[in-house]
Amino acid sequence: MKKITIALLGQPNSGKSTLFNGLTGANQHVGNWPGKTVEKKEGDFSHKGTDYTIVDLPGSYGLSAHSEEEVITREYIANGKADLVAIMADASQLNRSLFMLSDYAGIQVPVVLIMNMMDIAHQQGKMVDIDGLQKALNIPVIPIIAADKKEYASLYDFLEHRNGALLKDEVLKTLYEDTIGEKYRALETYIPKDGIGVFSQTWIISKLVEKDQKAIELVQTAVDATQFKNIESILQDIKDGNLYTGQCKFNWVDSLIKKYVTENRHTFTRSTFDRLATSKTWGKPIAVGIIIAGLIVSMLIGFPLMGIFWVAIPPLSGLLAKGLMLLGAANWIISLVCGAVMTAVTFAFMMVSYVFGVSLVFGFMEDVGYMARVSYVFDNTMSKLGLQGKAIMPFLVSFGCNIGGVTGSRIIDSWGQRVMTIALSWVVPCGATWGVVGVVSGAFFGKQAVFVVLSLFAVAFLHLLVTYRIFRKSLYKGDENLGMIMELPPYHKPHWKNLFASVLNKMGNVFKRALSVIVLISVVFWALAYTPDGNITNSIIYKIGMFIEPVTKIFGLPWQLFMAFVASAMGKESALGVLASLFTSSGIWNAVATRGTVDTAVLSNTMLAAISKPEALAFLFAFFFNMPCLMALAATAQETHSKKWTITIAVYYIFSALVIAAIAYHIGMLIF
Repeated sequence: MKKITIALLGQPNSGKSTLFNGLTGANQHVGNWPGKTVEKKEGDFSHKGTDYTIVDLPGSYGLSAHSEEEVITREYIANGKADLVAIMADASQLNRSLFMLSDYAGIQVPVVLIMNMMDIAHQQGKMVDIDGLQKALNIPVIPIIAADKKEYASLYDFLEHRNGALLKDEVLKTLYEDTIGEKYRALETYIPKDGIGVFSQTWIISKLVEKDQKAIELVQTAVDATQFKNIESILQDIKDGNLYTGQCKFNWVDSLIKKYVTENRHTFTRSTFDRLATSKTWGKPIAVGIIIAGLIVSMLIGFPLMGIFWVAIPPLSGLLAKGLMLLGAANWIISLVCGAVMTAVTFAFMMVSYVFGVSLVFGFMEDVGYMARVSYVFDNTMSKLGLQGKAIMPFLVSFGCNIGGVTGSRIIDSWGQRVMTIALSWVVPCGATWGVVGVVSGAFFGKQAVFVVLSLFAVAFLHLLVTYRIFRKSLYKGDENLGMIMELPPYHKPHWKNLFASVLNKMGNVFKRALSVIVLISVVFWALAYTPDGNITNSIIYKIGMFIEPVTKIFGLPWQLFMAFVASAMGKESALGVLASLFTSSGIWNAVATRGTVDTAVLSNTMLAAISKPEALAFLFAFFFNMPCLMALAATAQETHSKKWTITIAVYYIFSALVIAAIAYHIGMLIF
């Protein structure tokens, strides 16, 4: 069978991912671009005897080399790995979405324009002259509704013939000449008429005017030293080149729309809700309220599923244990398989259940067009941390569960900003954190506990600022931290079938990655905590704790508190159970695996007799700022697709938590 590679290119919110999912279904492969940390998505499908591979190129607003995503996209196209480039455009907002096409003009790789959201365009009274647009551009133009697979007929018909063509750039050339003038014509004398590689002369000159560093490097390798010096001299005299070329591109787009798009003139009135949702006064409160409501609905969807797995898997573990006993398996093997591994499987299923609820609810909000409003109203606030406005959603969701916050970061278009959002959202305390903080602070500080909680929030705010400053140099390159350029999409009905298909497909990927991470760490922790008789004093973790206590005391943590700190990385809920087991010499792994109930009164009295107030304060800060949980770590690995950054964030949080604990301990020594 023939095999064709199609590169899918488009701006965020153009429907690119929807079409990718619609064509490939579950036949997707997610990884990283070679040598890069940017996510790479490929998918396969077959049609009438031909195999197709679709490469979902990183979403961007143009092809300038300002971000790692844009550089990857441009290099992939230039390397000739794709037989065809398909550019997605939103038919309801062509004045914005055709900018990508204008930036592509002059790249000599066959291209097709896929006009998505034709249904919404029709609802707005817009009619696109597809035939006229095809003739003007000299490329195929395919109308489609990406969310409805029944509307793929014209796309499949095109694929059978594959008559992609080169996009004309003569009109743009004229606009560049008229706008830039003599300097454009001067540059023409130094750039080969046939261009360089797949880039035409017109395209290269436009990028030189924009001071595109990659284009300058390309030209430097293609001309002699004297010519390059002359080019540099010309470019020094051009100021604000991006404004010139940008205006030319928008004028080109406007001319196409004026000729080939007709619109029934009618007065557009925004709904009262939309005016409030984007207002300076009410926009943020409404967004916070809707996101919190979305979090509650996510829990209503996810928690019952989590409960099913929490109830169903333990009996299966019991049956498996009986089977292994009948086969004569050793006790440690039964404990390993039925304890560590089955517990890890339970955690993975519970994580996927919660992520399913979050993905479905916030996918719905994205699908109907509301998330763009959230981005708009919070953009100015979040830009202070170098983030887009939509990053507020993962932060708010993390107050319920950090897993949902990490998963919610996938709405962030830029990889660097997505990782930064995850790194910062880890500091947000989840619901389970407060159970432990409440018990320990109440037992040791009584009415003064409120001041302890306020100090935790104050330090958390400082933690956000410090974390941003530490990570920004590595994650933000060029102008990546400069906010958004976007138009608010119109509200429209959700496409339920496509939404469910997309969520379920993502859940499969999440489960596979999460299971591998959780099983590995669970087995390691089990090996440290397991004892044949269940007595903690006979475990490796006890011996390690006693050995390292001189070091942990530096952070204000006796070995019992330090081990509870380590165990809390498995799950915040485990901390009380682990503390109870350590102070009563019972089984520590059972406390982690079952997250059972604890007699807090007995635990409080026991701890009060053995732990000082400064040590309790140190533990609260260490616990509060530790990594959220094992499942949040697995979710981070899934969303970043980077072992390096997953480990970096985890190590950073563990180390910073201990440093903060040491400071809190010594302050506590002065106060108490």
